[in-house]
Parts: sequence; C-alpha cells; structure tokens
Amino acid sequence: MSDVVQKVWGFCHTLRHDGIDYGDYIEQITYLLFLKMADERRIDLSRVRADAPDGSERAVDGSWPELSRRAGPELIHHYVAVLGALGQQEGLLGDIFAEAVSRFNSADNLKRLIGLIDETEWTALDVDVKAAVFEGLLEKAADEGKKGAGQYFTPRLLIQTIVQCVRPDPRQQPDLAVCDPACGTGGFLVGAYEWLLAQCGGELPPALAQQVRRGTYFGQELVRRPRRLALMNLYLHGLEPEIKLGDSIYEPLDGRRFDLVLTNPPFGSKGAKQVPGRPDLPVATSNKQLNFLQHVITLLKPGGRAAVVVPDNCLFADQAGEVFKTLTQDCDLHTVLRLPNGTFAPYSAGTKTNVVFFTKGRPTEDVWVFDARTSVPRITKKDRPLTAAHFAAFKACYGTDPDGRARRAAGDSLEDRWRSFPLGEIRERDFKIDSLKWLRDESPEDEELSEPDDLIDEAVTLLQAALSHLEGIRDSLALAGEVSPKRLQAVRGGPV
Repeated sequence: MSDVVQKVWGFCHTLRHDGIDYGDYIEQITYLLFLKMADERRIDLSRVRADAPDGSERAVDGSWPELSRRAGPELIHHYVAVLGALGQQEGLLGDIFAEAVSRFNSADNLKRLIGLIDETEWTALDVDVKAAVFEGLLEKAADEGKKGAGQYFTPRLLIQTIVQCVRPDPRQQPDLAVCDPACGTGGFLVGAYEWLLAQCGGELPPALAQQVRRGTYFGQELVRRPRRLALMNLYLHGLEPEIKLGDSIYEPLDGRRFDLVLTNPPFGSKGAKQVPGRPDLPVATSNKQLNFLQHVITLLKPGGRAAVVVPDNCLFADQAGEVFKTLTQDCDLHTVLRLPNGTFAPYSAGTKTNVVFFTKGRPTEDVWVFDARTSVPRITKKDRPLTAAHFAAFKACYGTDPDGRARRAAGDSLEDRWRSFPLGEIRERDFKIDSLKWLRDESPEDEELSEPDDLIDEAVTLLQAALSHLEGIRDSLALAGEVSPKRLQAVRGGPV
C-alpha cells in the first residue's frame, strides 16, 4: 500500500503545475478511485440520468471503462459531464458528488492519473483502500506543510483499539445507532462496521446487512471535503449513512440521540472562540474540546456509551474541573487511556492525548486509568511507529464488557500501568483528571532527543493551554459583566 501511495504522491507533484493544491489532489484522486472501485464492485454507472442544457433528460455513461478509453479534450469534457450527472442523482450518490467539479486543465495529466489507478485492482487489496490512500496522502501533505491535516486523521490502530473495547454490536441491539459528531473521513464509523464484519467472519448475513445499511451509522462534519470522502468510504462498504454538514457545537441539536458515540474532536484553538448559545451545555466556556465533551453527553441516550479522544489540556484547562464534575454526576467515567507520546505523529506529534470512556445514566464511583505513556519511547512515523502492541495490555485490562464493568484489578497490569481512583479522591483533586498519575518517567538515558518539530508542537500545546486559561478568565468576567471591553482586550493579551 505504501508503494501505491508513493506512486500517487509522485504524480501529485506534477499536478501542482496544473494549478491543483494538496487538498484538491486528494479530492480529485478519490473521485477517480470511487469510480474505479464502483466498477470493481459491479456498481452500474453506465446510464446515469441527468438534465441536458436544453432541459431534456439524457443518459451519461459514468462507468470506469468509458472514462479510461477516452483521451484529449474529449476526456476532460466527459469527466466534467460524469461528475455533474452523478451530482444530480437522488439519494446518497447525489449527496456524494454534490458540487463536485474537475480541477484538471490538462487532459494528459488526467489520462495519466486514470492509467495509474487502472493498474491496480483496489478492492482485492487487504486494506481499507480509500482510507489508506487518503491517510497516506495526508501524511505526505503533513510532511510537506503540516497544515490542516490533523483535523481529519485518527490512527487506524487507535480506532480499532477503541472499537474493540466498546463493541458496537447491532446483533445484540437491532436498533443500535452509532454516531461521530466530528467524523472527518468516517474512520470511526468504518471501524465500527469493519469490527462487525470481522465478528461475522468477513461477510454479514443478508438480514443483518440490510439492517445496518441504513439507520445505524451517523455523523456530522464541518468541512465539505472530508464529509464527501466519508460518504464515499461508507457507500463503497455497502452502507448508506446519514452524515450532516454543519457545526456540531454551535448549531442546535435536532433531537436525535444515540447508543454509542465515538469521536476525535479537532485539536487546537481555531474556531469561533465564543461560548455557544446552548442551554443544554451546563458549563459556559469557549474551550472547543470541553464543549465537544459536553455535546457528546447530550447526544447519548440513557445507557448510551462514548469513547472520546481528548488532549491533555482538555483535562487540566480552566473549567475542565467543572465539566468533569458534571460528567461524573451524569455518567460513569469508568476508564481513561493515557496515550503514548507521538500517537498523532506526524500531524500533532507534540500533542499529548487521552481517550475517555463513559456510560450515561449512572454516576461515577471509580475511574480506572491506564498509563500507556510514562517511560514509553515517543512514537515516530519511521523509527518507532505505532503498533498493536502499544495497546495490547490496555485491551486486556479493559476487559470484555463494553460498559467497563468487567472484573478489574490493579494486578492485571504487570508494569503497574493500571490503577483505580475512587470518586472521593477525584473530588479532592477538583476533578482535574490529568492529575491521576503515579508512575515516574524512567525513559532510557540514551533515548534520542525529540525532533525540533516535536518540541515546537509541545510548546504550542502548552501555549494553547495558557491561552485557554486566559480566555476562560475573560469569558467569566464577561459573563459577570464586571469588566469593560477595553479591559477584556487587555486580559486577552492584545493592545489596549
């Protein structure tokens, strides 16, 4: 797969001269991959009905063989017509290609890319092709500029670990509804489906396949491009999910609730930086991660479960204690996984992250914490990549009960990485979950120093935490009406 990604990326460099940027590379390649894989899966696109310029209806041959046989200006015109016709279809197919446009100016570049894609039978590869290619290209783009990619990418090994713990099984619950309110390209939703597929030996019984095709997998995404890719990805798995385009935090809820929420909200402080006008979020804050955490609680049905990736600054930021106090009252925060440093390399290599697991409808009594970070060498993309071994001990400690109620004991971890903290102790720590630490870092003295980019990323994380703290003070003062706009600007650090 890495060889294929390298080949595609190599061609991306030539596309740059056609006026196509990194984001457009990925989008244009995935359009073509979709058409090729649809042909391999015998999805008939040979007579796509579309409106002609004169108002009549015509059929457009959107099949891969028809596209690959054309060349020259005729190829460009046909490709534009195919994208336009697919965007006019009813249902999910039309949603996938809504507003899709070709970015190719050179027919030779388009023809060359079609030829490259045509060399491989993508559906025969033992990987999630669209996710693997997309993630591979994102990694390349991140190496080039590290701008924007982190909001879309969650390591597949981490997704698989989380899904294996929470076990999204519609066989046990026929009306199971799984949601990711910050779904990106759909990694968690695909991971939930792939887990079910593996449980069924690689093929779902017809009745189960029909059951999960609609009404099981849901999502929301702020940015149009990753949402489109999520729809493509799930469609090629035989699913028709509902994925809304919009802002999960600042838009009102539609009243729907879910049995399981799996999500990795975007890191960083970019965004509206204002308190959402939502009465269902009890703690008023401009901290994006804390608002996402509150949002997830509101999305869950009574008895619903969640697994949420959060950065360290979400655990110790100003008002974090208030949010986690509310969470432990409304939910059983039964497990916290402290992830290895560098888990999100190369996107946010210096960002320290965690996964919090909770069940709505019963208060927290004890929180079990697994420390997979202390004295663990930093993850790097090349020399020390993330592997299944990084999470094997945690999965064994978590147990087979998706609600976190399996028998648990500190001795389950031979390295003392697994401990329980009663609610009383958490209360004494002002509900600052980041303080639940007991191991001393004993990294090997000869371990190489962190890369400069990693050190910069870590410094940025700390600065963002400080900024979040200042913004919390500003918001508190503003809500209390105790300070003038001029003083607010001073608290924020700008010119008075």
